[in-house]
Amino acid sequence: MLERLSGQQFYCFLDGFSGYFQIPIAPEDQEKTTFTCPYGTFAYRRMPFGLCNAPATFQRCMVAIFQNMIETSMEVFMDYFSVFGSSFDHCLINLEKMLRRCVETNLMLNWEKCHFMVTEGIVLGHKISHDGIQVDKAKIETISKLPPPTSVKAVRSFLDPSGS
Repeated sequence: MLERLSGQQFYCFLDGFSGYFQIPIAPEDQEKTTFTCPYGTFAYRRMPFGLCNAPATFQRCMVAIFQNMIETSMEVFMDYFSVFGSSFDHCLINLEKMLRRCVETNLMLNWEKCHFMVTEGIVLGHKISHDGIQVDKAKIETISKLPPPTSVKAVRSFLDPSGS
């Protein structure tokens, strides 16, 4: 995905609004999401965060919605959309197609987190631009400011932040 994005002239980076909650749950499956609280027993009608298959289901939905655009005019990773073009006009045409598809499928975007017609951006922790793929300098700065590990436990913690 990063390789396909790199080398383009213009990009639009868009963010889905409450991504999972935009996916309806089939009525026959809603009972599987039942929970009880002091106010009663409830079931979700839309996919919440935390379900074991929610990420895979969401990605599958996004790929199905944008299947004929992925790799040629845009990339999708969960609810992050990267539209690209070899020129300003080409990127604008691709953005229009993508936004039309959002309207057709009632997919909502978080406009506050969207960036339009830019020449570079951060995707999956990498800076993408016409010049290619680079490491995000903010990540390097954060790591370089960490104190050096002083024990084996600290080295393990640094190398494996998941703690496993």
